[in-house]
Amino acid sequence: MILEERIKKAIRDVPDFPKEGIIFKDITPILQDAQLCKDIVVDLSKKFLEMGIEGVAGIESRGFIFGQALAIEMNVPFIPIRKKGKLPYHVVSHAYDLEYGSAEIEMHTDAVSENQKILVHDDLLATGGTAAAAAELILMQGARVEAFNFIVDLTFLNGENAISKYSKNIITLARY
Repeated sequence: MILEERIKKAIRDVPDFPKEGIIFKDITPILQDAQLCKDIVVDLSKKFLEMGIEGVAGIESRGFIFGQALAIEMNVPFIPIRKKGKLPYHVVSHAYDLEYGSAEIEMHTDAVSENQKILVHDDLLATGGTAAAAAELILMQGARVEAFNFIVDLTFLNGENAISKYSKNIITLARY
């Protein structure tokens, strides 16, 4: 069975979460399959090593799960991107709009370096707003967004449109 089929088989649909009418794609059952987790990380690391990725920026909180493992497998730094007020050192911030309000994310000012090739990773691509905000943080510090990666893409929400201006390298393992 190919990797996408294995991922889709493991993902659980949770109706009416976080609000009525939404079918939430829950990746946590993937975490109960150690071999599937390993296969995801190994598959992705091969793709991104070929691109010369020099750091993995994981978006809080589910982006930390595979983002950290991917950074370790690739032997590159992991860069946490967190919600406002969660990082202890000097930060750069970016506010952005959501379909139901606004949010702000932050990254340490010393997390990336000039022209460093960064992969932005999160578990799910929906509208692309959070991933685009993460890309803005990286650009503000002079690094480059070389690629994006998501375990799941909800294609009907057209998230790729919001992030393709930062990088055309958008790799998703399972599309719905």
